[in-house]
Amino acid sequence: MALDPLMGISRRQVDRGIYTWPALTAVMIVFAGFARTYYLKSFFGAPALSRLVHLHGLVMTLWFTLFAVQVWLVKIGRVALHRKLGVVGALLAALVVGVGTTTALTAARTYCPPGVPRLAVLSVTLGDLVGFSILVPLALVFRRQAPTHKRLILLASLSILTAAVARIPLDFIATGGVELFFCLTDLCIVACVSLDAMKNRRLHPAFLWGCLFVFSEQLFRVYLSGAPHWLHHVAWLTE
Repeated sequence: MALDPLMGISRRQVDRGIYTWPALTAVMIVFAGFARTYYLKSFFGAPALSRLVHLHGLVMTLWFTLFAVQVWLVKIGRVALHRKLGVVGALLAALVVGVGTTTALTAARTYCPPGVPRLAVLSVTLGDLVGFSILVPLALVFRRQAPTHKRLILLASLSILTAAVARIPLDFIATGGVELFFCLTDLCIVACVSLDAMKNRRLHPAFLWGCLFVFSEQLFRVYLSGAPHWLHHVAWLTE
């Protein structure tokens, strides 16, 4: 097989399923989670959304769409176009963090599920963006090292699925709480990492350290969501 300039000798065939299916699955999870309140809201009679929420929805949709397109471009060998679109991806990632943070803060000030502390929710929603804002720049730093780059981008994209997972209209999810939302998100991550490790007969360092970072950050956020000191010191965020 010819040398693939991005993936390495003959690795493309091995990695196709590992990166194509997670990208498509992520898109489907986002659609399933936000279909009732965003994509198909007119069919479900959902309330009108603010311009900020519409912008946030558009930015997130574009990110996951671009993620799937980028994986597909590598799969068909369009590496040059993949790299050109990488510039767009970097700009879009900045918008994900900026618009997402603004939306989360605004939502925490104006709406919160009954019985749930505003700052407890905020520690979860902002935490996704903190992890994303670390993983994506790292992926850009390693853009010339394709095996590391693609794994960090995959982790960054899967790690922000929690909000979509939490909104999938299934009773066991709706009543499961934050811990279940994280567990379901982590199942997607672990499935991809496990398949990659089995195919390549080793656990890639980017997945090892990236997963440790994501899982540790989730545990820390669960702790913060109920920590009185955190809730007291950052109360000004929702004032």
